[in-house]
Amino acid sequence: MKLHTLSLGALLMATTSLAAVNAAVAQDQTQTAADQPAEAATGDSNAVTEVVVRGKNLPKTMRRTAEVTSILTTEDLKRTGDDNAATALTRVAGLSLVEGKFIYVRGLGERYSSALLNGAPLPSPEPLQRVVPLDLFPASLLGRVSVQKTYSAEYPGEFGGGVVDLQTVALPRDNFLSLGIGTGYNSETTGKKTVTYFGSATDWLGYDDGARSLPDPLRNALAKGKLVNPNTYPATGTGATNELQKIGHSFTNADLNLLQIGRPTPNFSLNGSAGQTYDVLGGKFGVVAVADFSNNWSVKNGIHYEDDYTNSANNVSLNSLLSLGYTRGAHTLKWTGMYIRKTTKFAATRDGFNSNGFFYRKDRTGWYQRELGLSQLTGTHALTPKLVLDWTASYAVTVRDTPYDKFINYQLDTSNTATKGLYFTDLRNGGSNETAFSNLKDVAKYLGANLTWDYSLGEGRDGKLMAGVSVLDNQRDYQRRAFEFKSVNDSLAKYTRVDYLFSDYNIRPDFLQLWETGSDSPQAYKGGLFVSSYYVKTDLEVIPLVRVAAGLRYESGKERNDLRYLYQTNTKPERAATQIKETYLLPSGTVTWNFKDDMQLRFGASKTIGRPQFRELAEPTFREADSDRSYTGNPLLKDTEITNLDARYEWYYGAGEYLTAGLFHKTLDKPVETISTGTQLQQTFVNAPEANIQGFEVDYKGLFESPIKGGFFESKQWLVQANYTFTDSSVKVKAGDKIAFSRTTFQPVEASLYIKDGSKLQGQSDHLANVQFGWEDSEAKSQATLLLTYVSERISVRGSGIVGDPDIMQEPGTQVDFVWRKGFDAFGRGLNFQLEARNLMGTEYKEYQTINDKRVYVDRYDPGTSVSVSLSTQF
Repeated sequence: MKLHTLSLGALLMATTSLAAVNAAVAQDQTQTAADQPAEAATGDSNAVTEVVVRGKNLPKTMRRTAEVTSILTTEDLKRTGDDNAATALTRVAGLSLVEGKFIYVRGLGERYSSALLNGAPLPSPEPLQRVVPLDLFPASLLGRVSVQKTYSAEYPGEFGGGVVDLQTVALPRDNFLSLGIGTGYNSETTGKKTVTYFGSATDWLGYDDGARSLPDPLRNALAKGKLVNPNTYPATGTGATNELQKIGHSFTNADLNLLQIGRPTPNFSLNGSAGQTYDVLGGKFGVVAVADFSNNWSVKNGIHYEDDYTNSANNVSLNSLLSLGYTRGAHTLKWTGMYIRKTTKFAATRDGFNSNGFFYRKDRTGWYQRELGLSQLTGTHALTPKLVLDWTASYAVTVRDTPYDKFINYQLDTSNTATKGLYFTDLRNGGSNETAFSNLKDVAKYLGANLTWDYSLGEGRDGKLMAGVSVLDNQRDYQRRAFEFKSVNDSLAKYTRVDYLFSDYNIRPDFLQLWETGSDSPQAYKGGLFVSSYYVKTDLEVIPLVRVAAGLRYESGKERNDLRYLYQTNTKPERAATQIKETYLLPSGTVTWNFKDDMQLRFGASKTIGRPQFRELAEPTFREADSDRSYTGNPLLKDTEITNLDARYEWYYGAGEYLTAGLFHKTLDKPVETISTGTQLQQTFVNAPEANIQGFEVDYKGLFESPIKGGFFESKQWLVQANYTFTDSSVKVKAGDKIAFSRTTFQPVEASLYIKDGSKLQGQSDHLANVQFGWEDSEAKSQATLLLTYVSERISVRGSGIVGDPDIMQEPGTQVDFVWRKGFDAFGRGLNFQLEARNLMGTEYKEYQTINDKRVYVDRYDPGTSVSVSLSTQF
């Protein structure tokens, strides 16, 4: 263990001094007569010195925070109509969405950003990420979302792009009951023919009726710690006397193997929320409950290199939240319980030419189930009028279960025989089919407490001193078992329909046998991260109109990844566990100069870290369903150390109106990047030598009265909101720089073989832009917003330096959405109607490589235009 002292003292002192000098000069030059204190009467010993107070026109949230922060309120979430936190955050300057669920802040991936719920860390159900995907959180459960882009000591030290803090809905001030219903249509999905499969009768609810449960004979066999194949379970007979045959018969067959043609139904959703307050024992007790259910489809008809593919995904979500709170005098207690469940029923078929020049087809079916359960207790206690204690205790569990993840490969018969034009599969060869079961469980236990003391410096200046302690224990368990059926000889009917092919009649010792595809290499892993932290922070007005927030965080972390050998064999190799044990002192500071009533400047500097994610350290190979890419971890990874510099100008020129402009620069020592180890379907992770990222962002919001009077325009208030972020990044690779990713040899290799000097960071776009234009009419109870989002191209997969493949680029492009809300009275009750139209320009999804100055599309499809309507009422 080593202690990293990352000093920023000189930088902070220089920044503070510069701001203080500028503040003094500005006051001397710009103070008007109205600002001048009244002159004391000559000889009046009781003269009063008037104190200049500035910042009164700044929004309360901006006055309270010393950091560069963007906030989405409940009203913001309603206006954009975004249905989850991930999509909503794309409206914030400098944020982009990757894979539909991970947020990139200022060009840095999800590994460099923290996601918190009510201030507490969360586990993740994603095999490749330790950061929770934000598409899990429906907007209906959220009261506020804040994004802090400059680091401060009260937050975890894993900070690169920013920290996203999701705040659940607040306890109600008034009693209410709200109900809603919605439906939707997509031009490429709804009612169109596509591939699907039966599965089980309750799939539409997001729950399996048992068809995908791990069969008891297989469960018993796995518990014995042996490879399931004819060598460990030799044939002793037929029928019930052959254990391997019984295991094969226990697999669910036709309902999960047989692809069918279906037509997706319209999307559907239900939601409800309720709140109540009571007077209890001299205090206020409040309860709020939220629940929603949705069932929607997405269909992709696209190309993958020279192949054509079709896939369908039936996504079902069930979400619920219950929050209880009690306030009495200076004390508040709040308990929050949350359950989120998202399932995807997946079916796909792809055809094209394989490497041998034969026309092939690959069929896939899958069921991907993600769940998050949370229990969180928080308390706030005003020990004195100026001393406040707050604390949080949180227990959260996420689970990802993937039963019966299946594929089967076919080849087209092109011979001049009676079977010409038919597909067949040759089960004598390995890799022709697979049925896999995988499970991931991630548990996060968190305890944290903060003590805040407000004090006065005199002359109208105040200060705040904070200190805190926290402990995080994050544990992950992952395993995957995969099987295939192999024919003993060529007598099996290769042209048989798949459910007949894998029928009980064929599964017998002399015909079709079950083989587990594992080996003596690790098949599972256990990951653990234990972090203990302490911090102190002060926020004070050092001179009139200049505030300094400075903090120091001590963070000791131990990350461990233990390989698990599921088979009891004599040839099991000895492997040491991967362990990263580091201790850091992380300084942070922000200077705020409030030089006018409605303007201020902020300057920030900090040192932070980024830790490898569990999956990035784990050697067992994981295959991603959508992309068909395989990822193998690298146990040689190290932590990333980051230097952050920020400056921002803020002008709040009216109620709810602002203009901000900022600059940022980051230096990353040993950033984690993904590289290709052979082909671009085989990926691993390495520490690149160094990377720099810098840019600027502008954010504007203006409200206007209608320039046209009378009629429709008379009562309208117009909104224009826009932001733009430019980001430039480069990975630095010098001659002699080494990277290591082979645990078998431990030999570093030249970094330049896999990473090009000056290349962008993976996932970083140069240009991000958002525009919102709309109006609101309080008299007509209506609101309309046109939303435009632009994201420039970015590296999706880094090319293989050894093979010479170019990078795979993604081109998100421009998306235009429209949201209209209208309140009206009907049936003696107030109703709210909402119309949403998404992707009005029909922007396609594109991933491509440039080869010989021509684009070769790795993945391209049309997501279609979506239209949805909903109706809600409140009692």
